[in-house]
Amino acid sequence: MPIFDSYRHTFRTLAAALCMAATSFVCASAQQRQHMPANLPDSIPVGAPVERPAAVVGDSILVIGDSVAVTPVDTVAVKAFNRFDVWEERETDFNPDPTRAVWMSALFPGLGQIYNRRYWKLPIVVGAYLGLGYATSWNNGMLNDYTRAYRDIMDTDPSTKSYMDFFPPTTKEEDLDKTWLTNVLRTRKNFYRRNRDLCIICMVGVYLVAMVDAYVDASLSHFDISSDLSMDVAPAVFIDGRTTRPSVGLLWALTF
Repeated sequence: MPIFDSYRHTFRTLAAALCMAATSFVCASAQQRQHMPANLPDSIPVGAPVERPAAVVGDSILVIGDSVAVTPVDTVAVKAFNRFDVWEERETDFNPDPTRAVWMSALFPGLGQIYNRRYWKLPIVVGAYLGLGYATSWNNGMLNDYTRAYRDIMDTDPSTKSYMDFFPPTTKEEDLDKTWLTNVLRTRKNFYRRNRDLCIICMVGVYLVAMVDAYVDASLSHFDISSDLSMDVAPAVFIDGRTTRPSVGLLWALTF
């Protein structure tokens, strides 16, 4: 009959739903038992310390006891950053003092360029001093040799003849023209004295130039350099106190 067929169909649907729910519950219970440790006691004796066993379920740890705490295993603990560990860019600009730059350059050549942070100028200053120092030492050595030889050839002592060191050992003193040799020694002596003095003057000049460069470089650091470079020209009327009539001219302004 139709009514009994409808009840029969409804009963079969409920029975199928109950079977599926029971099957899901049994599978979940079996999976949980599979992950539970095998050494769990059936009962806890009275007075014995209560231990809270833990079971690993997936990627987390399940603690069995009064409370449940889930801690991810694959999570890495992140240490809190200290405010001193965070780097912050400073927006302050370097502002050198021209007076300090001059005094530092006067204390030691090249120190003012280091203070102005113009490090590429330091090899120029140091190289100039090294080159001039070597040239001064070499010219001074040659001056001493020719001065001693000129002094020996001008005295009357026959045992002092250092001027013969400029000639090969086979050269005899009798074959030399003393007048010609005297003039040559005097000319060479004056030549090397002049070169030595010029090297010393150049060293003083480099010293002064380094001081001026340090002062100018530090002063120009305060100069406002912008991309607005323009020149305005406009007619203007000038009033001169010497005449009663005004003068007409051009007024120009340079922006840099």
